[in-house]
Amino acid sequence: MNLLLIIVAVVAVVLLFTGGFVSALNWLIWVGIILLVIAVIAWLLRAIGGRKSV
Repeated sequence: MNLLLIIVAVVAVVLLFTGGFVSALNWLIWVGIILLVIAVIAWLLRAIGGRKSV
């Protein structure tokens, strides 16, 4: 699960930078923001829930 969250966060950051550098692909900024928010929410739920993987 941690690996999935890391991958989503990295993809979100890459899309944010790509969207910022290429104004024609402005929708990538929104996709990156949405993915980043999803990753943060998932991380918070996991941290609050206190589940520990073995």
